[in-house]
Amino acid sequence: MSDVKKLTASLLLSASVLGFALPSRAAVSVSGEVRQPISVTYTPGMRLLDVISQAHPHQNDYWLSAAWMHQPLLEQQTRLKVGVLFDLKMLQRGALLNNNDALAVLAENLHGYVSSLPVTGRKVANLNPVALEVNFAHNYLVSDGDQVVYPPRINRVRVVGAVAKPCRLPYQAMQEARDYLDNCTRLKEADADFLWLIHPDGTYKQVPIAAWNRKDGVYAVAGSTILVPVRNTNQDLPTPDLNEQLAQFLATQLLAEVAP
Repeated sequence: MSDVKKLTASLLLSASVLGFALPSRAAVSVSGEVRQPISVTYTPGMRLLDVISQAHPHQNDYWLSAAWMHQPLLEQQTRLKVGVLFDLKMLQRGALLNNNDALAVLAENLHGYVSSLPVTGRKVANLNPVALEVNFAHNYLVSDGDQVVYPPRINRVRVVGAVAKPCRLPYQAMQEARDYLDNCTRLKEADADFLWLIHPDGTYKQVPIAAWNRKDGVYAVAGSTILVPVRNTNQDLPTPDLNEQLAQFLATQLLAEVAP
């Protein structure tokens, strides 16, 4: 068996250890910053608003960070996590072969970080009850075992990735996303041309930040995560999508789960 196949098999066999187990549930629940946390029996045809309206989310809370964990997405996101971990191992091995110890350490650290994060099944959705009531198209059907969580507002921005250590920085209104990097030391292994901005609603995008491609007017919001991508100039390593897939996986996390 080739090294690549052995590594893939090892990652898949360790799925249960890494938090990939698909839980067996019997209800749909709403918890967090709500007046009445609930767990109701699932019935076919049940929609988001059917359960959210029973929990009464606090009207003045930070609905932008609310998260819907949708059971049908668990398998897909499990594969995503396995792929990210595989690419990080490949990056580490390639760095060691090229005597790039600093890149190898960074890849190992990121592997440990990603391994510690759960597979959530999070689906991007507007969980503002008023918006769901007026826009039926976004009032999606739920599945048995789904969970909706309204976490408290977090007035900080987190910076992870190719940095000396993860940073938790105070949120500053109307501050460019790239400016948060001034207070978080980037490694020489970081990509200096881009960052990935992950909003607390589960959306994400690549942001140009270098002098030659800089895009102005891109702001982080409270609870955002900024991923400093890894610069990989080794054309022999098959990891071209590592940074994007890492951003995609981080976007599935709840605010509390990406906090230091």
